[in-house]
Amino acid sequence: MVLDGIPAPAARGTAPDTAARKQRLRRRLERLIGVAATEGNDLVPLRNGDEIFPAMLETIRSARHTIDMMTFVYWRGQVARDFAVALADRARDGVRVRLLLDGFGAKEIERDLLDLMDTSGVQVAWFRRPVWLSPFKQNHRCHRKALIVDEHTAFTGGVGIAQEWCGDARGPGEWRDTHVQLRGPAVDGVAAAFAQNWAECHDELFDDRDRFTEHPQAGSAVVQVVRGSASIGWQDMQTLIRVMLTSAEERFRLATAYFAPDTYFIDLLCRTARRGVRVEILLPGPHTDQRACQLAGQHHYARLLAAGVRIRQYQPTMMHAKIITVDSVASLIGSTNFNRRSMDHDEEVMLAVLDETFTAALDRDYEADLERSVDIDPARWRRRALVQRAKEAVVIPVRRFL
Repeated sequence: MVLDGIPAPAARGTAPDTAARKQRLRRRLERLIGVAATEGNDLVPLRNGDEIFPAMLETIRSARHTIDMMTFVYWRGQVARDFAVALADRARDGVRVRLLLDGFGAKEIERDLLDLMDTSGVQVAWFRRPVWLSPFKQNHRCHRKALIVDEHTAFTGGVGIAQEWCGDARGPGEWRDTHVQLRGPAVDGVAAAFAQNWAECHDELFDDRDRFTEHPQAGSAVVQVVRGSASIGWQDMQTLIRVMLTSAEERFRLATAYFAPDTYFIDLLCRTARRGVRVEILLPGPHTDQRACQLAGQHHYARLLAAGVRIRQYQPTMMHAKIITVDSVASLIGSTNFNRRSMDHDEEVMLAVLDETFTAALDRDYEADLERSVDIDPARWRRRALVQRAKEAVVIPVRRFL
């Protein structure tokens, strides 16, 4: 059997070794997306706000030359104030600080924090403020999350700047999420994602504080940085996920905050499971901030379960991570959800990581999350109430915007 030009996997025990598997996947991603992977990267996975925010704030406070930060969500709470104060402090000390906020996602930021940063010299720009835009442009948001400090350290992942992400996912008020700290040549790819969106919002793309330094070999991980941008037609982000699914030989794991893909990706998930790959999907359960999106995904549960896909729902709090792991050798982490909005409408950034150690760390976190999740039982789901079925049907007309 051939899928997307890729032969079905060999019988278990006869698969090529790990190095050959990684090299094959690397070349598929490079040629089909057209972005070269880089070697010599070091990645540190950060789990939940208790690890994520201290690492980001410490790096900001250590900055000597430049800080570039972009985020979709910048809401309220002490952590929002902590970031504003840290950015303002570095700007007052002469560091070039740029902050790019999405005009829709960050609209809840407190006015006094904007004033503090502005008077301290932080350059704040807004990506497509809705009041200024046509309805078409309002629907295309900058969902990327990135922090680049002194051109040598970057952060990306799923976390927003708000109280909801603080803590360690101990209850509904502490969301579950993952970010990653990156050092090495792949930092340039994250910096390019920032520069692409900054160029739309600001006249000055760089200044004399940008040193454009070379990157030392910080580690051993191979990383490709993939940017998704809103436009008509097939996108690189869709290609990235498609390659990962069709390349999986043993196991494909997905954790996502918002699961509402089009029928193509539902079909591909089903085909992947039917050819013998263990397909696991981890989604929000009772705690979600987008019920309509959850219902849109639930509309597909019966087909997925019938194909052998295993679906679990996370119970303690909102599951907001955006992670894919494949065959224990490759992983994706960044801002992209498994929904139409991320793949079709929003500016996104993902790291494709070819490294067993990093992937193993993500898999360990995934397994810990599974212990706090419940399975969707196929037989029980087939007998779900008519009210639930009606709710799923109601959101069908707006699925492409979710």
